[in-house]
Amino acid sequence: MAESTIHLQPEFFNSKERLLVESAELRVSSFRYDSGVAALRLSNSQGELVMLPFQGQQIWSATFGGRNLTMRSMFDAPQSTSDYAKNYGGFLLHCGFTAMGVPTAQDDHPLHGELPNAVYQQAWLVLGEDENGAYIGLGGRYRHTVAFNYNYTAEPLVKLYAGSSLIHVSLVCHNLKQTPMEYMYLAHANFRPVDNGQLLYSAVVTPQTVRVRRSIPSHVKFAPDYLTFMDALGEKPELHHRLTPGLAFDPEIVFGIDYRADADGWAHTLQLHPDGNADYIRHRPEQLPVGVRWICRTPDQDAAGINLPATAEPEGYTAEKAKGYVKELAGGAQWRCDYVMGALGKDEAAQVAKRIEQIVG
Repeated sequence: MAESTIHLQPEFFNSKERLLVESAELRVSSFRYDSGVAALRLSNSQGELVMLPFQGQQIWSATFGGRNLTMRSMFDAPQSTSDYAKNYGGFLLHCGFTAMGVPTAQDDHPLHGELPNAVYQQAWLVLGEDENGAYIGLGGRYRHTVAFNYNYTAEPLVKLYAGSSLIHVSLVCHNLKQTPMEYMYLAHANFRPVDNGQLLYSAVVTPQTVRVRRSIPSHVKFAPDYLTFMDALGEKPELHHRLTPGLAFDPEIVFGIDYRADADGWAHTLQLHPDGNADYIRHRPEQLPVGVRWICRTPDQDAAGINLPATAEPEGYTAEKAKGYVKELAGGAQWRCDYVMGALGKDEAAQVAKRIEQIVG
């Protein structure tokens, strides 16, 4: 089936939600939040995504099986801003691309770079069918040009398939300059923690391969027992594998993880719920070699970034450059990454858990 493309315009969005596309069980409607942010609701028989086509192409929320998979935040609705911390609560934020992570005193880049709330110059819907079935998707193009420094485009694509509770995501970045550019990327995927959920992932667990972040960003305030918990995790990272209520993920705990892939090139991560269902993300380490885990459980925010696939750890440009994690894209070249995330039923979750066990050995 040939793919159809519907080009979106800002005037398609107003306060009243309107149906834009319908094809069997796949539907897309448009609306605008009171904050002025344009949004799309993509739905199938299993659930829905709310996406921001012109602001970062964020997945603001994901709901499947009647359950909101998205972190609990302090924001009821997306805000029209480029400031990361003033609009933080979405299910997926693209981070990078000229820099990523928490800037230190040696850095001048914004928190997690320019992509999270980038103003997209173009956005479009796609409708088609491929080897995974019929799909509806959102894509777009953001061009970032700074004289003498940067000139690149970012083109994400999110596909929702009929009958599926998994979200297929890709990102292609094209260096339009004739000279190389450095780049960093992180997929900030924010699930909602489930009490007593178990974290299963295709990595050998040692202090060297599941590394707790010891540096504490300047914006983070903490209690004395936070440092004690961090020290314990540094020696035994497996202490965080069960999300027991009361564990001190306040304000946050961050890990860098060395993943192993299966024969098809995929690395896998589960938040296995007590009832056997699961939250899930898989990525390709050949594209995104660093796994980042971010967990935050406070009275105001509850998030389990069970894996944020990345090219680097989130310590900011200068620190990651020193580690050798900052990549370079040749003039005129393209970089691509792919990952899949969403919800799994009991049988699917059990199959992935078995696959993880086989990978780790």
